[in-house]
Amino acid sequence: MAHIIVVGNEKGGAGKSTVSMHVATALARMGHTVSALDLDLRQKTFGRYAENRKSFVAKSGLTLPSPHYHDLPEVDHASLSPGENVYDRRLSEAVAALEPDSDFIVIDCPGSHTRLSQVAHSLADTLVTPLNDSFIDFDLLAHIDADGQKILKPSVYSEMVWNARQLRAQAGLKPIDWIVLRNRLGAQNMVNKKKMGEALDNLAKRIGFRTGPGFNERVIFRELFPRGLTLLDLKDVGVKQLNISNVAARQELRDLIKALRLPGVEIDF
Repeated sequence: MAHIIVVGNEKGGAGKSTVSMHVATALARMGHTVSALDLDLRQKTFGRYAENRKSFVAKSGLTLPSPHYHDLPEVDHASLSPGENVYDRRLSEAVAALEPDSDFIVIDCPGSHTRLSQVAHSLADTLVTPLNDSFIDFDLLAHIDADGQKILKPSVYSEMVWNARQLRAQAGLKPIDWIVLRNRLGAQNMVNKKKMGEALDNLAKRIGFRTGPGFNERVIFRELFPRGLTLLDLKDVGVKQLNISNVAARQELRDLIKALRLPGVEIDF
């Protein structure tokens, strides 16, 4: 059975698609068979990333290890059982078709609450939640007091993850391993950065997630998207000498993959 990695939260601009593409491509480069799904049926940033990569490979003649991207299958509404949701069927059919031949399935969720996202979270063996290092984004996980010290209550997203965990427990599946990634950390050790770290540590113990290192804000990520490339492809496309920023970003990806603790993955880049 494939190990399912779901990248999700309910806020746009946190770097979900960048994380999805880099994790999926890193796993493919390490020799794993990786399938990819994008549940943001309107924006499809992850899907566009994969399409850009396919086009670049075709034009350049290079061979780059890549995840296998798939659109959700269409479903005849007449085939649905009474009360069955069409999105449930589309996602379940996609996963069922990909599981036998995949080591990993990476699913990128939209930055909003949708039925597809809700169902995907219940399928997650590993849930990755990228979070910009800001109390605005922290509100996605929990509400806090005006001083940023006391956690008042979990947010609706945390409650959705809790419900997904309950569904998995009822089905006899193993618990979700939930990792919150701190993205776009400031370079300086500012007071807000320290408060965010303390708040995340407190919340992690309360609702059950691990924290992991994400990506700093770097121009390279925006530059790579049109060609569908990742940090690991730079030397293959003719970049002979990585600059300091690129080397640092590559190490961030290495640290991220290590933090996920995925089964059977030995980092070799």
